Amino acid sequence: MTGDGTPRKAPLSAKKSKPQMDRFIPARSAMDLDVANFNLLKENNGQGNTAEITASPKVEYKKRLAEGLGTENAPRILAFKNKAPAPPEGMQNNLAALYSQNTVQRPAKKNFRNIPQAPERILDAPELLDDYYLNLLDWGPMNNVAVALGTAVYLWNANTGDIEQLMECSEQDDYVTSVSWGADGKHIAVGTSSSAVQIWDANRVKQIRSLNGHAARVGALSWNNAILSSGGRDSIIINHDVRQREHITATLRGHDQEVCGLKWSPNGQQLASGGNDNLLHIWDASNDRPTHCITSHQAAVKALAWCPFQSNLLASGGGTADRCIKFSNTHTGAVLNSIDTASQVCALQWSRHEREILSSHGFSQNQLCLWKYPSMVKVAEFTGHTSRVLHLAQSPDGTTVVSGAADETLRFWRVFAEATVAQKVKPSSSGNSMLRSINIR
Repeated sequence: MTGDGTPRKAPLSAKKSKPQMDRFIPARSAMDLDVANFNLLKENNGQGNTAEITASPKVEYKKRLAEGLGTENAPRILAFKNKAPAPPEGMQNNLAALYSQNTVQRPAKKNFRNIPQAPERILDAPELLDDYYLNLLDWGPMNNVAVALGTAVYLWNANTGDIEQLMECSEQDDYVTSVSWGADGKHIAVGTSSSAVQIWDANRVKQIRSLNGHAARVGALSWNNAILSSGGRDSIIINHDVRQREHITATLRGHDQEVCGLKWSPNGQQLASGGNDNLLHIWDASNDRPTHCITSHQAAVKALAWCPFQSNLLASGGGTADRCIKFSNTHTGAVLNSIDTASQVCALQWSRHEREILSSHGFSQNQLCLWKYPSMVKVAEFTGHTSRVLHLAQSPDGTTVVSGAADETLRFWRVFAEATVAQKVKPSSSGNSMLRSINIR
């Protein structure tokens, strides 16, 4: 206290405590910016090694300038007034969890797979008919390839390489016009030019049923469990229940000319049909009238393929006057995209494991094309056939596609990726024969 009663101020401390900061910034006052700029330029120009200095005037000038500035042996460019303060003992950073909690492990970068440009195997297929409107090739769930050669159907076992003749037409001038494996891999449907549809047991090599109803050759077949749909030159589609004596359950009329493309959707809810009248029809399983009629193709529609990862997406391909692959929404009937391939589209196959689609073509290159969906960027092109590639069929594991062409050869291409661990599922009990209740009457 002072004499007048005023409180005495405490004396100021001679040394202030330094605040704790979370970062340390160089003090510009401790740096010579001219010297720092000179040293940076010297390093960028590769003049740091005095042993490499030559006697050129420019180098000699820089050397004398450095001597004059006193920086010849001064390597430091940034200078700090004081050392960075150490953190207090036992300090824990509370923000460490905040900055680390959102860090997730990035998925491994996907490598581009190698796609062989040459076929793995080539088989001779004598008398394979050069007819755009027929469907003469199919690969069954039990790894057997069925191919129609003239009047006969042959089975090639992809596991063993064995070849077996399944059947041969008995009538004169009759020939096979279509083949299609059932979902059980044991039964196969065969269409003929005499308008008959035959059901064969491949294990016993025995015909178990004949289905009538058409008035002309049957060029397209497609299974939906126990329902077999057939399309013919008489422009009609017949649904057969192979378990019943009265097998015809529906007759679908919508085309004006030969039905050459027929495919049930994987879920069995919709049937797609293409004809020589340039029409693409979508049928619901419970209706005998087409739900949608798509008229955008300018030629016969034979190539049909349902997307495995989007149930309402259908790819279709047109003939020589059209040359397009079109993608349609089968729920609305809208055409989503169209790609001009510059050649006749004969067949289509989706990859089961990647968003890719394979197409086969006719004149002029007779090639197969692999496309990325939905960008439709061409990933690869496969050549080797010398005539139009009329048929495609996919192996049970989804990696290999066999192509059948008018040059009377079958070629096996490993074009698709294998299934990942997450995509591999155990086979379901639905693989049991759905034809076991057939009674031949």
